Amino acid sequence: MTTPKYYWDDMDVGFTARTGGKTVTKDEIVKFASVYDPQPFHLDEEAAKDSILGGLCASGWHSCAIAMRLVVDDVYPEMAPLGSPGIEEVRWRRPLYAGETVKVALEVTDRRASKKRPDMGLTRFFWTMTNEKDDTIMTCDCWVMFARRPETQEEKGAA
Repeated sequence: MTTPKYYWDDMDVGFTARTGGKTVTKDEIVKFASVYDPQPFHLDEEAAKDSILGGLCASGWHSCAIAMRLVVDDVYPEMAPLGSPGIEEVRWRRPLYAGETVKVALEVTDRRASKKRPDMGLTRFFWTMTNEKDDTIMTCDCWVMFARRPETQEEKGAA
């Protein structure tokens, strides 16, 4: 395991990070929906064309799962995340259609040190998932717990 580049101490309000992109396929949409959200507009192209959504699209929950995967693969390897105490809000702004390529931008909007665990801090992020045209697919307002930067030997000796 490598030493994280970013601990809680390194991410002030305004800190940003971005993921790479992922192209979502029809097969992925149908497979996810078959198990977790079996509604016609997620499962059947013809039924989806006649729906209010106008075409086969990913479940909102699938969009959330894709966003999480992108963040875990592309952002968290440089950080020291410890999990999340919860999500304040998720908004699905427009459907995610098969063939679209999405990415996620994260911005720190708030942060606070843990009162009970001095080795941890909480960071509030606003995630924005966009497609290749920069259309917003979804947003997520969430808190993430991060390890604080470990004390160096010099800091321990000075204490």
